[in-house]
Amino acid sequence: MEPVPLSPARRRASLDRLAAQVSDVLVIGGGVTGAGTALDAATRGLAVGLVEQRDYAAGTSSRSSKLIHGGLRYLEQLNIGLVREALEERGLILQHLAPHLVRPVSFLYPLTHHGWERAYVGAGVALYDRLGGAEQLPGHRHLSRKGALALAPSLRRDSMVGAIRYWDAQVDDARHTMEVVRTAAAYGAEVANSTRVTGLLREGERVVGVRVVDQEDGRELELRARQIINATGVWADDIQAMAGRGRIRVRASKGIHLLVPKDRIHSDSGLILRTASSVLFVIPWGRHWIIGTTDTDWDLDLAHPAASARDIQYLLDQVNRVLRTPLTHEDVEGVYAGLRPLLSGESEATSKLSREHAVATTAAGLITIAGGKYTTYRLMAQDVVDAAAHNLPQRVPASVTSRTPLLGAEGYHALWNRRRKLAEETGLHLSRIEHLLHRYGAMVGEVLDLLADRPELGQRIEGSDTYLKVEALYAASHEGALHLDDLLTRRTRTSIETFDRGLTAARSVAPLMGEVLGWDEDDIAAELAHYEARVAAELESQRMPDDRTADAARMGAQDVRVSVR
Repeated sequence: MEPVPLSPARRRASLDRLAAQVSDVLVIGGGVTGAGTALDAATRGLAVGLVEQRDYAAGTSSRSSKLIHGGLRYLEQLNIGLVREALEERGLILQHLAPHLVRPVSFLYPLTHHGWERAYVGAGVALYDRLGGAEQLPGHRHLSRKGALALAPSLRRDSMVGAIRYWDAQVDDARHTMEVVRTAAAYGAEVANSTRVTGLLREGERVVGVRVVDQEDGRELELRARQIINATGVWADDIQAMAGRGRIRVRASKGIHLLVPKDRIHSDSGLILRTASSVLFVIPWGRHWIIGTTDTDWDLDLAHPAASARDIQYLLDQVNRVLRTPLTHEDVEGVYAGLRPLLSGESEATSKLSREHAVATTAAGLITIAGGKYTTYRLMAQDVVDAAAHNLPQRVPASVTSRTPLLGAEGYHALWNRRRKLAEETGLHLSRIEHLLHRYGAMVGEVLDLLADRPELGQRIEGSDTYLKVEALYAASHEGALHLDDLLTRRTRTSIETFDRGLTAARSVAPLMGEVLGWDEDDIAAELAHYEARVAAELESQRMPDDRTADAARMGAQDVRVSVR
């Protein structure tokens, strides 16, 4: 399947086509569930549209722990079915669907008690390995305290009596979600970000479409479809309210993560630590460590959840229990907060709310899907399209996404094997080629073609050692990035990987994005002002003592897409 660019022109044309036709399925929500739903429906031969009010993966799907995993804590809760299902998906994603985006990662589980704990945890991890399939990843290993300290010398000797090392997988969640969207578009889906649903269209009691506003130019459109799928995550109740009723209730649980430089913790493995209510991960992430997460109720702004000083201190306190050299606030280079859409009603504690998903008919013509976890997005999409298919007049084939690789997957391994040749041909350092292959897979040729025409784009972005200037141009021309925030927060992760939160990089990449998006000097200045205000508001929120004051501080910066509403 040939990739199609998610260019500004294609976005506008897609909206025009959606307004001129009656789609089989229209998906509301451009997170991983909505993207997966669009892909599932498109690969069944249906006429599909997808609209997202902000950017692809702008909500939960860019703010996860970035793991493709079964979840050891769900195994302890005896939710073996969910764990087995998730581990089967882990194998599919890792080996077939997105091998260029997902890679193995190991975790060290420190043991603090002699005897019974090693037997208890060891049995659980052995079951986890068995459920995941022996061929997927290396099996777990038992380590003595000496062996664990050799692997992770930053750990305090008195923090453990030994450890168990096991393997899972990790992903750049925002990039993966965007590639699911691009793959759906390659199979014929019409997709548009910056498109906000403002109301539902009805014929009698039946929902037959949606009213939307294009948040880039302010125009209003009516998009009609035989089935509307509400895949909006923590916003699910808002869309259901437009229909006047809803059978699914979603609670938002806030989870925050910190990033610190790699040299602050010396370890050849990630860590998983017990806390009073859940678990804490320390996850290797390129030149950084991701530390998270928290798990608390959130009933404030859904678009921009804020991390408070209390949240940050909690994570530092938890990880410092096991580190020889404690981390301080000065070590924190990035912070992000996300909201999990949990099915409401099972428990008062959000860490125990259901991570399974639910599909329900909200009204005739409108189906809602909610809950679930990132790893099982494909199964969620399959279930909701199955439900929609029952209400379509034609016979709809079964899902084929379990054997439909994402763009960039096919041919990736062959290109990886000739990466040294690519380095010679392009003049880029081998490490840069490996970086590009891990991000673009077999689509790396599109990026290298831009470099062939403009070799100066092979320079790194000022203020970010990780990314090249060509990636900024490509994000705007091929990946649907419409604003600086899209590029620095999701197409790259510069906003959380640099101490200045991407301010220097913003000034470097704004003119490059402007070449594609038609920005003049005033537009560039406005984009920079929006981004700088967002960074200032986030930093201010992180100094606030609690959720409400943090939320108020974060809301001091207007969303870049608000201005045309």
